[in-house]
Amino acid sequence: MISVILPAHQEERLLGTALQALLASSPVGAQVEVIVVANGCTDATADVARGFSGAFAATGWPYTVLELAEGGKPGALNAGDAAARFASRVYLDADVTVAPDMLAALWRVLDQDAPAYASGRVRITARCATSRRYARLWQCLPFMARGVPGCGLFAVNAAGRARWGDFPPIISDDTYARLHFAPGERHLVDAGYDWPVAEGFGALVKVRRRQDAGVAEIAAKYPDLRANVDTPRLGVSGIARLALRDPMGFVTYASVALAVKALPAPKTWSRGR
Repeated sequence: MISVILPAHQEERLLGTALQALLASSPVGAQVEVIVVANGCTDATADVARGFSGAFAATGWPYTVLELAEGGKPGALNAGDAAARFASRVYLDADVTVAPDMLAALWRVLDQDAPAYASGRVRITARCATSRRYARLWQCLPFMARGVPGCGLFAVNAAGRARWGDFPPIISDDTYARLHFAPGERHLVDAGYDWPVAEGFGALVKVRRRQDAGVAEIAAKYPDLRANVDTPRLGVSGIARLALRDPMGFVTYASVALAVKALPAPKTWSRGR
C-alpha cells in the first residue's frame, strides 16, 4: 500500500502533466492513493487538481485534494502525511513526470520489513541553452550519476518513515529524508523520471544558492545525519575529465558555482521559473 503525497504551490501549469503521468502508471501490485496538497496558491492549482478527481476514481485509487491557506513545502508534506492512509510514502514534486513503471518499481523495493529509501533514475530537463548545458554537466557528477539523490521524488517504507516525525521547517526536505538512511539502505530503481531545472543563468544561481543553503542548514541543525553523507569527491583528475568531456557544460556549471559564492543565501525559496 502506497500513499503518494504531492505538494503543489502555484503549479497550475505543470501539475496536470504530473497527474497524467501517475494515471498512466503500470499495475503497481499494491493499492495506491494520491494526495495533492495545494499550499498557499493564488492561481488555479487546486482547480486543476480537483479536475482529476473523476479520472482517479476510474482507476479505483483514492484521491484527495487538500488546500492550505499558507505556503511552505514542509507544512504541505506534513498535511499530506496526516491525511495519508498507508505507511509507505512517495513524495513527489508537482513538476516531476514519472515513467509508467515508476510506482511499481518503487513498491518492489518498499515491500520489505527493513527500512528502505528509494528513488528512480532522474533525467534533468531544461529548455534554454544555458540550463541545458548546466543540466548536462550536473547529470555527470558522481552524486547524480551513481547515487540515489531523490531530487523531486523519493519514497520510504513504513520502517523508514518511522525514523522521523514531522518534516521540520527546513529548506531541503529531500536531503533531510535521504540522510536518515545509510547508503546501503538507499535503492535506485530501474525506472526514470523527468525533473526540470531552473531556466536561465540568474535563475540557476538563485536556486543553486538555495540548495547550498539547505545542505548547510541540515549540517548545522542535524549534525548526526552527517554520518550518512556519501557524496564522492571529484578531485583534480575528475574535474579535468569533466572539463575535457564537456567544456561548455563545465564552464556554465562552474560560472553558476562561482556566482553562488559571491552572493549571500536568499531568505525565500524560488523555483526560478
